[in-house]
Amino acid sequence: MAVFSSKPKYAEADVVHGYAEGCTADDPGTVAAFPPRHRGVDFLLPEGSHVTVDVVRDTSGEWEVGYYRTLLKCDGVLLIGGGQSTRVAGIIALSQGIPVLPVAAFGGGASQVWVNLDKVRNDTDDADIALLGGDWSADAAPRLVACLLRQRERHEARLRDVQRRTRAAAWASAAGWLVALVCMCTAVAGLVTAGPPRRADAHNLSVLIGAPLLAAVAGAVIRSSFETESRWLRACIRGLGAGLVTVLLYVASQLLSVPTLMDRLDVRRLLFITVPLGFTAGFTFDLVFERLRSGAVGGAPPGSDLLSTSAPSVGQGQPGG
Repeated sequence: MAVFSSKPKYAEADVVHGYAEGCTADDPGTVAAFPPRHRGVDFLLPEGSHVTVDVVRDTSGEWEVGYYRTLLKCDGVLLIGGGQSTRVAGIIALSQGIPVLPVAAFGGGASQVWVNLDKVRNDTDDADIALLGGDWSADAAPRLVACLLRQRERHEARLRDVQRRTRAAAWASAAGWLVALVCMCTAVAGLVTAGPPRRADAHNLSVLIGAPLLAAVAGAVIRSSFETESRWLRACIRGLGAGLVTVLLYVASQLLSVPTLMDRLDVRRLLFITVPLGFTAGFTFDLVFERLRSGAVGGAPPGSDLLSTSAPSVGQGQPGG
């Protein structure tokens, strides 16, 4: 428990006394007191009380600094009456998602925080809001404590859910990067597995189409990693589609230029063009699909203009080269 004054005119003294009555030898308690510098505290606890009072000195010369700073370390905030500083403390607690218990029955700053709590809710429900705004009664204290504990349970459950989703997002991101790395390495390995120029068959056609498609998947996953919410599986599908359309259009344009391309197909030489082309198509899949929707399917395939300065035409020299 953290309190800031032992003066009788403040509610902290009564709260500490009530807290001390509930502590036993088997379940002792600790009160952390944060008085201003050069001031002491004395709650006049009865002899034999099972409560330890620890006085914590703040380095700041202004009590407000230590007061508001301590709020950020609390598991819950109880507000009773008070003035402007109580209201500000409640607003800080609400903004930080700290469970807060503004008892509106005694008015003051706590009642104003109760009004704000009804708007933002945090970890409270309608029953909690009604309880906090009700009149004081003999059984109000245990019900209010139960309310604060419920808020704390919901708060911890929400934090666990956030942590779980953060871990899941981190694992998904790592899996996406691993998929991109494997796809990129496999695409580059196609340069090694591609045989010498020969008549087109199932093997060299698979390498010719498969390697740039894997590069397109890698490009799409890498592009997805830059977004706020990385969904690499969806990116894989988009990249696969963009890469397939782009590579097939490129091969089709070469077949129009060299009708005998399949008679002596040089897959390795073509892969130096189609693998970067597939990666570019996957990385810019939104541009590819936009051009397809606009009907720009004639001429060079989307993205191939990026390689036009370095890509040799297979119509020059040896067919398939």
